[in-house]
Amino acid sequence: MIAGGIPKNKITVLIATGLHRPNLGEELEELVNDPWVLENVRVENHYALNDEDHVDLGVTKGRGVPVKLDKRLVDADLRIATGLVEPHFMAGYSGGRKVVAPGVAHHETIRTFHSARFMEDPAAKECNLVANPLHEEQLEIVQMLGETYALNTVIDEKRRLVFASFGEIIQSHLSAVEFVREFTEIPVGRTFKTVVTSAAGYPLDQTYYQTVKGMVTPLDILAPGGTLIIASHCGEGLGSPHFRAAQEKLVAMGPTAFLDSLLAKSFADVDEWQTEMQLKPMRAGHVHLYSSHLPEADFAVTGISRVTDLTAAIAASIKTHGDADIAVIPEGPYVVPQARKKA
Repeated sequence: MIAGGIPKNKITVLIATGLHRPNLGEELEELVNDPWVLENVRVENHYALNDEDHVDLGVTKGRGVPVKLDKRLVDADLRIATGLVEPHFMAGYSGGRKVVAPGVAHHETIRTFHSARFMEDPAAKECNLVANPLHEEQLEIVQMLGETYALNTVIDEKRRLVFASFGEIIQSHLSAVEFVREFTEIPVGRTFKTVVTSAAGYPLDQTYYQTVKGMVTPLDILAPGGTLIIASHCGEGLGSPHFRAAQEKLVAMGPTAFLDSLLAKSFADVDEWQTEMQLKPMRAGHVHLYSSHLPEADFAVTGISRVTDLTAAIAASIKTHGDADIAVIPEGPYVVPQARKKA
């Protein structure tokens, strides 16, 4: 950009936090990983709860989603989104259009996306872009925003860059999706009564909030009534206070009444959607968590069972189901097994 004539003081790196906490201090330094960037251009967090930071672009024609985006993006002469493309348990795949919404969107836009009318749609699932309501609304929002470019990337299990696509934001994203599908969608040809998975290691497994993703992505190969065992570090505990409140509500009300309460809302409460996504594995079978770092006070509101010995838990599941076959997914939500047979 600078070589192209754009002054350094006119460049802003806008961190697409969505409704997550901002990246500050040492965490920001680790995220950017380049002192020159922090010293020479503006690096700023998006704050979805700040009404004055957003521009109202109206509502989508498709499903009436309110479209309010960070004015730093809307007002920019040149917009370039940078995205990591990997399976996403609601939007099909991350990256591209998702960096715009929910990445730098107002809380009303985000909370509409995460309301039950979207989350309970069977097409709002990992690796699916066909009739996925989140994906379709994100595409419309990008078109409402106007000319936007994107650098979409794919990394391997060692976090090395293996693919990059730059261009118009929608096409750039689809190019990356086409590449990564071959490595993330794994047809196994059957279901299993015992599935063992993970939350994909650091940094994704630092909270129980993020661990839910690993519970949802293997559901296609979990036999009805089967046992899903997930291992996660959870070194930072449960997650946000908003997420804790939703989990407490789930435990107090029970899954059915909790879902009924969500279906009556136009806007989801902050971080409530992750608890709603947890209902999916709970409906499918029995969920067990192995975590040596999650405090008992936090575990009490997970709503699932705790195991302290993975080997014993697997053996117990095999005995319960009378089936010695198990599926093991070491890399959590980044590898998505599918019950279909390989074409």
